[in-house]
Amino acid sequence: MPKEMLEREDLLAEARNQTGLSDFGSDDYLPGLDKLIETFNRAPLSERGLRRNRRRLIELLTTRLRIEDGFKRHPEIREREITAPMVLTGLPRSGTSALFNFLAVDPVTRPLLLWEARTPDPLENLPPGQSDPRRDELEARFAEGRKRNPEFTKVHFASADTPEECVLVHAFALHGVQMGFEVMLEPYASWYRAQDLRGMYAYYRDILKMLDWQRPGERWLLKAPAHMWGIDALIDTFPDVSIVWSHRNPLLCTASICSMTNLIMAPQMESEDKQALGPVVMDFYATSLERGLAERDRADPARFIDVTHDDFVADSLAVADQIYDHFGLPMPPATRALMEEHVRANPKGKHGKHEYNLEEFGLEPAQVRERFAGYAERFGIDFDS
Repeated sequence: MPKEMLEREDLLAEARNQTGLSDFGSDDYLPGLDKLIETFNRAPLSERGLRRNRRRLIELLTTRLRIEDGFKRHPEIREREITAPMVLTGLPRSGTSALFNFLAVDPVTRPLLLWEARTPDPLENLPPGQSDPRRDELEARFAEGRKRNPEFTKVHFASADTPEECVLVHAFALHGVQMGFEVMLEPYASWYRAQDLRGMYAYYRDILKMLDWQRPGERWLLKAPAHMWGIDALIDTFPDVSIVWSHRNPLLCTASICSMTNLIMAPQMESEDKQALGPVVMDFYATSLERGLAERDRADPARFIDVTHDDFVADSLAVADQIYDHFGLPMPPATRALMEEHVRANPKGKHGKHEYNLEEFGLEPAQVRERFAGYAERFGIDFDS
């Protein structure tokens, strides 16, 4: 029996029915929606995988409806300013998440939290001081998910209150890297690489304004390896942005991100082909790095600082000092004490060690060395370390 294919009008109607709302805002989200639908219909997804992605698209569309309704109810949101955000980027698995969690303990920062990235629309009539029930529901789901999939938890621990990647917010434009496996599949993969990302970043900025209106912060702290695809759009959208670029041996990064991508992708597919996945994953992230560095070279170098995974593991406080000194930020004793406590409470491998290797994903070390040779030379990265 053939699988039931996804259809645009069916998804839009379901989202309208669930919310009682009808305004999705500008139609610029439709090309991305159509490419995602085409990709899911063409991909060898299992019936379960197709249902799962149908639910996810409806979830994005219903939340988009509520976001637009929030802007209508509170037009003052778009008048807010997002000033001098700090953005972390670099290859996935290069230590960006650990650095993000570490810097987020500074009370001055306003990190993007996972639960609010999933539900950024304001919940009307929520009593002051009461926990958002959407946050509580999501945390219960994550707690159950950590039990069901402890292997993924070793790769990327997540809870409702974990600082999380900006791609979750990008997705409400029906654009961006999404969950990280869509960009490995055609035709979405090629479509995404060809896009000007400024429209997506403008919507992302508006959603950050919505979150800032609900729970204000002094300085936004944001993070995503996917920002490497849009360094130019990021700077155009936030002219006073500061960017922290994390670096690590690409041999380790590539093996780890292949494994993480497979953990997300395999349960949704009719069959698993790790050998074919590896080269696709490597090309995607190598290309993102090349594109990001090319745009960086056209920008003011003072807005960037480079840090390494190994230096962060060896002395996290020293890396924080470098970042704060470079951007002229104060480091009060109370903030330093919070960072020291975070280091003590979060040793490397706290959530378990995940095992992986390149050969499992159809890659040889020589291939990775060749593809990332220019990057390693530029930043003094030793492939043998």
